[in-house]
Amino acid sequence: MEAKREKRRRARSGFTMIELVAMLIIIGLLAAVVGTNVMGKIERGKVTTTKTSLKILQSAVNQFKMDTGRYPSEEEGLTVLIEEPADAEGWEPGGYLDTTEVPLDGWRNEFYYELEPASGKPFVIISYGADGEEGGEGYDADLYSTDAF
Repeated sequence: MEAKREKRRRARSGFTMIELVAMLIIIGLLAAVVGTNVMGKIERGKVTTTKTSLKILQSAVNQFKMDTGRYPSEEEGLTVLIEEPADAEGWEPGGYLDTTEVPLDGWRNEFYYELEPASGKPFVIISYGADGEEGGEGYDADLYSTDAF
């Protein structure tokens, strides 16, 4: 009788193929749900980072205007915030940013500076979104420093 119990116990000491497949399906579904949520949060974080950088750059350009009496030209671009132009009087020693490089947007693309845009504002700083190209929707949408955030 003891031998029969031992034999049954050995026969049940493992997972069946159906149990293993069911576990893999459950784990796969959980990974898909978690992965989707994490990726969405990462993209939203990139948008938030880009909006913050746009605010900082807009403030720096306005400070440059107050100190020098002019806005940076499109040729100078945003580098004038960290490198003193030859003809600028009143330029802030050390520049207008806390960094030695002009920041990139959340997707590691450069910001674009445009003087006297169609919006009627004196200037605009643009991030072309996740795709790095003009236009787009969702995370590919363009972000402008002139938009109220």
